[in-house]
Amino acid sequence: MLGDGFVSLIGISNSLTFKDKLDPRVRSSLSEEEIIFNPYTIIQLKEILNDRSKLAFNEGSIGQAAINLCAAVAGKENGDARKAIDLLRVAAEIAERERADMVTENHIREAQEKIEKDTNYEVIKNSTTHTKLIVLSVMKSQTGMTGDVYDIYASLCKQIEHDALTQRRVTQIISELDQLGLITSNVVSHGRYGRSQIIKMAVSSDTVSKALKDDNFLSILL
Repeated sequence: MLGDGFVSLIGISNSLTFKDKLDPRVRSSLSEEEIIFNPYTIIQLKEILNDRSKLAFNEGSIGQAAINLCAAVAGKENGDARKAIDLLRVAAEIAERERADMVTENHIREAQEKIEKDTNYEVIKNSTTHTKLIVLSVMKSQTGMTGDVYDIYASLCKQIEHDALTQRRVTQIISELDQLGLITSNVVSHGRYGRSQIIKMAVSSDTVSKALKDDNFLSILL
């Protein structure tokens, strides 16, 4: 206690298992109270977007149907109000470029597609060289089988004079890319011949090429 006051510590984390990683001695001295903030519902997002749109848009320049769709898209994905507002902003920019009188549901759909493309582009562009090589290997593979992807990856490494990672490490990176939604990985059964993992790109080849074209090492491999 300092004088007549008390010191309080507020910690905010997106990880529900954050406390489990703390030292037991730290946890025992916290005496904490835990508050969980649930994701916004579609109805709550709609109210937030309605309030923001009154401040950002001229009267009659956005329809309620567009706001409803924007709230529904964000609510189904993660309930993140910031992403819902960002989606509405991008839709408004698209409508402005088109010189449209009103932001419509089509603008919301176009904005959603643009945001998804931009996110994939940024993730790939800012990845490590080996991660980019693995993405390129998946894109170039005809079969999508793990062995084929690794062979292509090793060949690409040789072309740019890089030491290839082990197949185990490449498999780990493929799993990480799967979690990011950049690729899809499915196990296919071949009956008595066993099973194999089939890897495919989940983003367009144009997005991959665009993200890699400015890389001095990898642009020659496209």
